[in-house]
Amino acid sequence: MFQTFDPLPTASGWQAHVIDQGWASFTPGDHAVWDTLYHRQAALLRGRVVSAFLDGLDLLDLGAGGVPELGQLNARLEQLTGWRCVAVPGLVPDEAFFAMLAERVFPVGDFIRRRDQLDYLEEPDCFHDIFGHVPMLAHAGMADAMQKVGQLGMEAIAAGQGDWVARLYWHTVEFGLLREGEDVRILGAGLASSFGEARVSLEGPAIERRRFSVAEATAAPYRHDAMQPHYFVADSLEAVVAAITEARVPVR
Repeated sequence: MFQTFDPLPTASGWQAHVIDQGWASFTPGDHAVWDTLYHRQAALLRGRVVSAFLDGLDLLDLGAGGVPELGQLNARLEQLTGWRCVAVPGLVPDEAFFAMLAERVFPVGDFIRRRDQLDYLEEPDCFHDIFGHVPMLAHAGMADAMQKVGQLGMEAIAAGQGDWVARLYWHTVEFGLLREGEDVRILGAGLASSFGEARVSLEGPAIERRRFSVAEATAAPYRHDAMQPHYFVADSLEAVVAAITEARVPVR
């Protein structure tokens, strides 16, 4: 049985950001873009991403064809770890985002990039959100760690330390690396869903790769408009899950 953390009381009203996915409105061209991105990225990630991610792709049947319908996706995901996805029209405020995570709810954009945007899109679309994030939510340890990130986010924002939790999230959930056996593998969704940066993070000769710790990661700034100049490498998937689970918002 999956573990749960009692969510903090929320006044953020995150439910106000939830909309209908409007799955029937996705065009054949939209579904073709998903299929192109999926098959290209799945092929690239073999041997580059953590095994749990590939397991999640299979468990959730994300390569079945076209943009996943959230009701069908949730039927599988909730049974595995108690998480569910909801549609949102774009980025949601940090308070609402972390409140969602604290209740095992993951927001998914209701749109997909155009074919001329295959390699880069500044605002995350449903491919980034579903392909990049959701496979790891099928892993029991990361499912629990993501809920804890939500708890930490709510606490940190309430304490005026939103930057602290933003850096923790960025350097693990979005752009984290870790060791799996003898290899360094991709953990973060920003890397898993990026054709170019997935390669650069592991193979770029000028990239700095630092050993991960909560203290180091939460002190390190990041770029949201360019490839990262450095990445943090956790000792293992279990190590990053434990580090997040045991993290505490620092007292000023």
